[in-house]
Amino acid sequence: MALGNLAARALVAVVALPPIIAAIYLDSSHPVWGIVLVASMIAMYEYLAMGIEDETDRRVSLVIGVAACSALYWVPPQYNPTLLALVIAFLPTALYYVFRFSEMESVADRLNTSVIAILYGGIMFSFLPLLKRSFGGDIIILILMTAWLSDTGGYFAGKYLGKAKLYPAVSPKKTWAGSIGGVITVLIGCAVFKHFRMESMPWIDLILLCGPGAILGQLGDLCESLMKRSRGVKDSGSILPGHGGILDRVDAVLFIGPYFFAYMAVRAALL
Repeated sequence: MALGNLAARALVAVVALPPIIAAIYLDSSHPVWGIVLVASMIAMYEYLAMGIEDETDRRVSLVIGVAACSALYWVPPQYNPTLLALVIAFLPTALYYVFRFSEMESVADRLNTSVIAILYGGIMFSFLPLLKRSFGGDIIILILMTAWLSDTGGYFAGKYLGKAKLYPAVSPKKTWAGSIGGVITVLIGCAVFKHFRMESMPWIDLILLCGPGAILGQLGDLCESLMKRSRGVKDSGSILPGHGGILDRVDAVLFIGPYFFAYMAVRAALL
């Protein structure tokens, strides 16, 4: 990460973070849902653009993705919104391709790309507003810290503490030192945040959330790198200076959010 690139990232953070943090700490979870929905629309479209050339296919898949994300948030819990969102992600998409008679030889790949875009860029992202609604704004900040501190700590640890490659075939710049340094940075940073904002959370919960969360975030980054390499692209998009696309910036959050939601839901059920 060159200094110019780092400066561009810092500028984006300075501009974007204040309204995001303000939305996170509003009483209603709807603003967080709105922000996530817009970001997920861009993320889904970026993924669709990597694998589908036809603009009509992209737009239809995006509409279905918005419907699936909306169902996950707005359908009451007693009607199993997660299952409904998954059904919406696949069934209308499959029916669309059944009745769209074009390029029969590529339909399986286009269907797969559409469904994965909805699940990956849409539904997995949409667990953030669910967390906000059920557990408050601090848990969202904890997720963002886990993702961003792992990235930042990993960069500096990898630059100065070790050069052994983690997974060179997928991400040549990532190192084992960076991976370990990222996890340690997350645990330290989140411990400080807990001290000031989440004193009631037991330490074991913080460790079991942020430790595995940091590892999952790194795996999310590797997963997106793998998908980009398979499609022959460097960045998922160019909407964020210094970051690339939305997917490039939230790839870790997409893996961390569902894990945090599952952990917090199980914890709440057991108490």
